Amino acid sequence: MKLSNQKKQDFLQLHFIVLLFGFTAILGKLISLEALELVAWRMGFAALGMGLLLFFIKPSFKIPTKTFLQIIATGIIVAIHWIFFFLAVKVSNVSVTLGCMASGTLFTSIIEPLFEKRKIWWVEVVIGLFIIAGLYIITQFAFNYYLGITYALISAFTAVLFGVINKQFVKKHHPLLISFTEMLTGSIAIILFFLCMGYQFTPITQIPKSDWLWLLVLAWVCTTYAFLGIVNLLKRISAYEVSLAINLEPVYGIIFAYLIFGESEEMHFGFYIGAIVIILAVSIYPILENKFKNKELNN
Repeated sequence: MKLSNQKKQDFLQLHFIVLLFGFTAILGKLISLEALELVAWRMGFAALGMGLLLFFIKPSFKIPTKTFLQIIATGIIVAIHWIFFFLAVKVSNVSVTLGCMASGTLFTSIIEPLFEKRKIWWVEVVIGLFIIAGLYIITQFAFNYYLGITYALISAFTAVLFGVINKQFVKKHHPLLISFTEMLTGSIAIILFFLCMGYQFTPITQIPKSDWLWLLVLAWVCTTYAFLGIVNLLKRISAYEVSLAINLEPVYGIIFAYLIFGESEEMHFGFYIGAIVIILAVSIYPILENKFKNKELNN
């Protein structure tokens, strides 16, 4: 079956967005700011970009107080996710971080059934076991990066947690409004944490010009544009096709890291075996879901 020009354009845009996701870890390595400051700026700039878009889109701003407070709490979870993500990048490297972030499928298989009050599906358990095996192999050959591995696993867990929670919100409210609220509250939460702990932000005059450039790319291109792009693509292509492409994020990210940082990203051969096991397990999941789950639901 020949793809239409629109379909080709959609797939090209989808993979470009996945490339941006993979490039996020690279930016975390390039930006000299500490993880807390980096995330505060990223979320603040992303909120600014989304706020401008909301001004033109003008969706309904009616959100029940209880839901609004839950969204605020979720924004703090998003901040925690990104803080540990960039901590992992800075104390280890991009390859280790992205390899471990693929463990999100394992956490999803446990967290999502709890929220949706359904039984854990056997295929998710099997995939989870493969991921555990991959993580075990990685830790055997990258044990000197144990702190980065720990941070990346915490980041993966919180990423799944806010993803599952957000899934409940977008059923009733505009996704851009939800994301704007989360970005803004996450940024404010980090600033308040700094003030309460007596910490000080790096003076604006002391932030390198290159950091400003990468921060804007991170906030407006890798966050705001990527989010809106995914939402727009879901109007024309399936969530299955999107999830399948996103599974390539660690692959793109690790390739980028090796090309940009060279020797600092070189790992023992065993690490790549573990990473391949995880990536294959994550990639095959949508295929198994499409093949078995639909049949089981129809029986």
